[in-house]
Amino acid sequence: MAGKRNGKSLSSGRPPNVTKPQASLSSQATRKLIRSHHQLNKQLETAKSKGKDAEVEELQKRIEELGGLKSYQQASIQGQSNDRGGDSSVVLMKWLEPTSDALSKAEPKLRLLEVGALSTSNACSKSGYFDVQRIDLNSQGDGILQQDFMERPLPKSAAEQFNIISLSLVLNYVPDAPGRGEMLKRTCQFLDTRHRIDRDAGVQAVFPALFLVLPAPCITNSRYMDESRIGEIMNSLGYVLLQRKQTAKLVYYLWQLKSLPAEARGKTKTRKFPKKEVNPGAGRNNFSVVVS
Repeated sequence: MAGKRNGKSLSSGRPPNVTKPQASLSSQATRKLIRSHHQLNKQLETAKSKGKDAEVEELQKRIEELGGLKSYQQASIQGQSNDRGGDSSVVLMKWLEPTSDALSKAEPKLRLLEVGALSTSNACSKSGYFDVQRIDLNSQGDGILQQDFMERPLPKSAAEQFNIISLSLVLNYVPDAPGRGEMLKRTCQFLDTRHRIDRDAGVQAVFPALFLVLPAPCITNSRYMDESRIGEIMNSLGYVLLQRKQTAKLVYYLWQLKSLPAEARGKTKTRKFPKKEVNPGAGRNNFSVVVS
């Protein structure tokens, strides 16, 4: 299965579920907790790759002391609250305003798969435009299915596919670079490219689509990733860039899937993208995406 590379699933890169998180966190504490989780998991990935069992055990204990996945999610949920302006789907809905009339009239409604969903009341859910299916490794409540996207059964028909997928701050949490590549490839199999002609022209101009959100340093301060590299990878999978926005902390993309990857069409294999230094220099992070 594509979702299990070397025996790994997406869940292998997430901190374990341990203690109940704090009911409320200050803005500063929220940022610190999220940052600590990301730093520890990066160190954990490195230790695992080098076979340093003692270091792996120590890092796992430190992650548990932070409260595991639940505390990370609690911080993420608070970070998405209105008073902190953290709901990434607000950006998506802003980009979709030109198609609002077509979306409101679409029958049936367009189907949205939200991977890593933390809330059932974000902007895309409230819009009323979508039939939303939400999944997360550790469901935070009703309306969110507890499921690993990398282990979700592949669609058997167009009825099981989606018009848009949201990967907001999900790709960066996959434990290794090949796994990130597999995740991006897998999105193509869940998007419906076959029935665009049945939709309004305004809808056809955008969908099927992938809404991708990453921490800005993954693109702006990585040794192995920059705008050119992510663009080449996405283009090789059949995506074209429709929208992009960057803030001090995040980078948002809206990609349209124009065609399935060559491999999925039964032709030559998808172009490979090994780990390659594209932005040398001290003080940079090691975020990368490998497509093989």
